[in-house]
Amino acid sequence: MIKVTLKDGVVKEFDASVSVLEIAESISAGLARNACVGIVDGEAQDLRYVVDKDSKVEICTFDDEEGKRAFRHTASHIMAQAVKRLFPETKLAIGPSIADGFYYDFDRETPFTEDDLTHIEEEMKKIVKEDLKLERFELPRADAIKLMEEKGEPYKVELINDLPEDSIISFYKQGEYTDLCAGPHLMSTKPVKAFKLMSVAGAYWRGNEKNKMLSRIYGTAYPKASELEAYLNLLEEAKKRDHRKLGKELKLFALLEEGPGFPFFLPKGMVLKNTLMEYWREIHRKAGYVEISTPIILSRKLWENSGHWDHYKDNMYTTVIDDEDYAVKPMNCPGGMLVYKQDLHSYRDLPMRVAEIGLVHRHEKSGALHGLMRVRCFNQDDAHIFMTEEQIPEEISGVISLIDQVYKLFGFKYHIELSTRPEDSMGSDEAWETATNGLISALKANNIDYVVNEGDGAFYGPKIDFHLEDSLGRTWQCGTIQLDMQMPERFDLTYTDKDGVKKRPVMIHRVCFGSIERFIGILIEHYAGAFPTWLSPVQAKVLTISEKSDSYAEGVAKKLEEAGIRVETDLRAEKIGFKIREARSERVPYILVVGEKDAEANMVSLRTREGEEGQKALDEVIERMKKEIKDRV
Repeated sequence: MIKVTLKDGVVKEFDASVSVLEIAESISAGLARNACVGIVDGEAQDLRYVVDKDSKVEICTFDDEEGKRAFRHTASHIMAQAVKRLFPETKLAIGPSIADGFYYDFDRETPFTEDDLTHIEEEMKKIVKEDLKLERFELPRADAIKLMEEKGEPYKVELINDLPEDSIISFYKQGEYTDLCAGPHLMSTKPVKAFKLMSVAGAYWRGNEKNKMLSRIYGTAYPKASELEAYLNLLEEAKKRDHRKLGKELKLFALLEEGPGFPFFLPKGMVLKNTLMEYWREIHRKAGYVEISTPIILSRKLWENSGHWDHYKDNMYTTVIDDEDYAVKPMNCPGGMLVYKQDLHSYRDLPMRVAEIGLVHRHEKSGALHGLMRVRCFNQDDAHIFMTEEQIPEEISGVISLIDQVYKLFGFKYHIELSTRPEDSMGSDEAWETATNGLISALKANNIDYVVNEGDGAFYGPKIDFHLEDSLGRTWQCGTIQLDMQMPERFDLTYTDKDGVKKRPVMIHRVCFGSIERFIGILIEHYAGAFPTWLSPVQAKVLTISEKSDSYAEGVAKKLEEAGIRVETDLRAEKIGFKIREARSERVPYILVVGEKDAEANMVSLRTREGEEGQKALDEVIERMKKEIKDRV
C-alpha cells in the first residue's frame, strides 16, 4: 500500500506503484488532461515518473510555475528539433525555459534571420502535429560522451565532461531528436499548440566573452492561442509604455554615451523625483523617522568591517586617497552604523528609526544595463531601525504598514516573499534562526500570505521582499525588509538595558521605493506617462486661441502658480488643435484653453484626460486641482 499526500493534505492510497499521471487521473480527468509535471517530495518530475513509496505529490498545470517551466522547456526542444531538421549542420548548446518563454543557443556559421524564424515555426507546427512522445533515458558518463560525439554535438560533450566521472547522465528523445537534459518535460509534443519565436540575438557560450558567439533564438509558448494572443498584445502595450521611450518624449531623463548606466535627470524629471522624495519625507516624519546623510566615499577598513569588501567587492567602485584604499558606497548601511555610534544609547532610545536617501554606486556589467531599471548609480530610500529583540515584531509590522501605504497610493497590488540564508553568508546558525523566526512571526501576526524563496537572503540576514504588480500585470521587486543581527555585532553597536547591562541592538534594513530611479521607471510604465495630478511635472497648461488672449492667459497662469500649481503657457501662433494635441501628448492632466470669449466671461475652457468639460470658472478649476494635489489622486 502506497500513501500519496496531495497538496491540500488529502491522502490517497494505491495498491502498487503508480505514475504521477495516474495519480492525476485518480483526482479528475480534467486535471490529468491539463497536467504538465508533478512535484514529488519537493522534486519536479515527469508525469511518467513512478511513485513507489509514501510520498507528497503535487500535480502542476500550466497555471503553476513548474508547469510553465516544463511546458516551455519542451517548446525549446521542439524548436531545436525543427532547427536540426532545417539546418542539420547546426550545433546545439543549451535551451532552457525562462520567465515568459524559452530560448535555445545554436552554433551556426550563418546567423539566423527573421525569415528563418518563420520557417522554423512552420516546422515546429509539424512536430507538434506528429505528437512525438518525449522519452527519458540514462547513460553512464562515458557512454553519454560517446553518444554526443557520434551526433557531432561538441557543446553537449563539454557539458558532460564537466560532470563527475561516476555521473549517470539523462537524455530526452522525441522522434529522431535526442538532447542532453535533466528535464522534466511534457509527455509529448502535442500540447504545445500556441507558440511564437520572438527574436534572434548573439550570446557568448556559457556567458563568457572569451568564448564563441552563438545565435540565441527567443520564443514563448502557451497551451491556447488566446493566451498567446493576450501575451503578444501585452508586449505591444509594454512597448508603447517603455520608460526609455516615454522618458525621452516627456523630457524626464537622458541616457548618454558619456555615462553608461549613469542617468541624467532633466528639469521635468527632477520635479517628478523631488515630488516623490517630498512624499517620502512626509510619511517618514509621521512614522517617527529622523533623516541623515552619509558620505559617498568611505575607507576600505569600513567595508572590510561591514563584510562588503569580502562579499560584494566585484560590484564596488574603488579609489585611492592619500595612499589608502577607499570605496564608493554601494549601500548606505555602514554609514548608518557610524551614525548610531556617535552617541551612547539606552533602551529608552529604542527603537531608533534612521532614514537616508543616499546616492549609491554599483558596478553593473554593460549588458545588464536597462534604462532606469538597471543603472550604476541611484538614490536608495534606505532606513535602518535599531531595536531590542522584543521590539522586532512591532517594528516589522510598522514597516509593512508603511510600505503597504506607499504601494496602495500608486494603485499597486503586491505579494510577499521570505528570502532565507544564502550559501555566501556570515554569522552563526543561532543568529540566522532568530532573525528568520522574527520575520515569520511578524508576517503571521499581520495575517500576510507569503512564499519562501530559499537561499536568496542578503549575506548578513534574511529578508522580506515586496513584489508589486503594475497596470499591465507585470511584477517588480521593490520594497524589502532585512533583519540583521550581524552588522551590530561587527560594528560593536550597544545600548544600556534596564538592568544597566550593555546589550546588542537588532537592526532592520528597509526600503520602500527601492531605487528612486527604478521606481520612477516603473511609474512611467505603470501610468504610461500620464501621472496623477499631484505627481505630474506639469499639472496645467494654458493655451491661447490667438495672441489677443495672451495677456489673459498670463494672468490665468499667474493665479495657478500662486495656488501652488505647476503650470506652463503656450502662446505660440499655432492652431489651437495642434496645441491641444501637443499638450495631450505631453500627458498634461489639465489643459486650459482661453480665447476672447473666455477672457470676456473671466472663464477658461477646460479639457482633462476624461475629455472636454466646457467653460469653467478659474477659481473652481483651481480648487479642484488643489484638492487632487492635497489628496494625491
